[in-house]
Amino acid sequence: MNEVGQATAQALLRRLAVEQSESRVPSLVAAVVRDGKVAWFGARGLVGQAPPTRRTQYRLGSITKSLVAVVVMRLRDEGRLDLLDPLGKHVPGTPFGEVSIAQLLSHTAGLSAEPPTDWWERTPGLPAEELIARLDPGISKHRAGRYFHYSNLGFGMLGELVARHRGTTWLQAVQREVLQPLGMGDTTARPREPHATGYAVHPFADVLLAEPEHDAVSMAPAGQLWSSTDDLARWAAFVAGDTGDVLPADTLAEMREPATVDDGDAWTGGYGLGLQLMRNAGRRLAGHTGSMPGFLATVWADPDDDLGVLFMANTTSGVKRTLLPDLLAIMAEMEPRLPAEWQPSPADPDLLALTGLWHWGPSPYVLRVLPERGLSLTPVSGVGRASRFVPQQDGTWLGLDGYYAGETLRVAPDHLDLNTFIFTRTPYDPSAPVPGGVDGWDVHPGM
Repeated sequence: MNEVGQATAQALLRRLAVEQSESRVPSLVAAVVRDGKVAWFGARGLVGQAPPTRRTQYRLGSITKSLVAVVVMRLRDEGRLDLLDPLGKHVPGTPFGEVSIAQLLSHTAGLSAEPPTDWWERTPGLPAEELIARLDPGISKHRAGRYFHYSNLGFGMLGELVARHRGTTWLQAVQREVLQPLGMGDTTARPREPHATGYAVHPFADVLLAEPEHDAVSMAPAGQLWSSTDDLARWAAFVAGDTGDVLPADTLAEMREPATVDDGDAWTGGYGLGLQLMRNAGRRLAGHTGSMPGFLATVWADPDDDLGVLFMANTTSGVKRTLLPDLLAIMAEMEPRLPAEWQPSPADPDLLALTGLWHWGPSPYVLRVLPERGLSLTPVSGVGRASRFVPQQDGTWLGLDGYYAGETLRVAPDHLDLNTFIFTRTPYDPSAPVPGGVDGWDVHPGM
């Protein structure tokens, strides 16, 4: 059953109601997405004279960036570009043509956060040619690759890259390659009815100021789109892993990998390839925040739990960042997901013979058989280098994750060779080819 229980629904609604009331939000919608479907929807406030519905549009702001990034990754998968390519190979004429596409996707290109125009979020946009003509070397603020420095300008350039490769606009490419296949028909570049009006709430009085709305043109890939709860819920399901035919699962997983962090040693927030990342209460979440004048939106997805949360509001500022983590906490407390039932899985005798203790020098590791002929090698202590491996046609094994991701494991009768590291059944087994030689273990009584 997909819908949450009555007690859970009431707890979720109360948290939403507190947020709308205390933060003075004209209208606020939120949803929990479980197993790809909306399990709970809540709304507070009014849009016009009625409460908002699951089809009421709000502006997404920077969530737009993630959809543009998907098209960039599709171009990579098609072989039309490499993530290490310099921007100048695809969009010549900028003074930062040496920065890579991957750096633009992860906000590590060192570019200015904003374009050299009037306040782009509040004024009509410029065509790409005019924007590029305004760029000068001072637009680069940091050495490429050194810092996470969020750049709306960078995604404006990625939108232009998409347009040039597809021979159309960035918007038409996103519509054709992402929105239509995912059934996100309520996601548009300009608002359609029913939609919320964006407002600024006066800081010292309960009055509203309508915010402007326009086409940002060359900067539109950084924050143009509008969407509904149902469409953003479908996007949450996509980020959690339900990609349909839009992206291969491993490409989406690559987008969710942390390329950089934005809070130093704490590592609670970071960025992948077009996706923001957050660690919260044991979860690793992927998604994006969004803001434009009059609007706030955020979507997070937990791929491990197939769970997503989202909110949209028609206010320039005010919604607390804790809203969605609080909704996740309510779900974890009141409706924790049951673990999958354990079931036996057949294993070939040759694999069973490999299982058990192996030693890297004096350190013991355990090798286990995983379903579908996979292997895992983990330190007994729980601290150290752990990786999973999958078989290759030549009889070797390829590391999937951890320190040995991409490395080759070779199995010999008396040892494992993991990219020159030798694992033996006993510590430093002298019968195995341990580099450096082994003289034997000395025993010193009384020591």
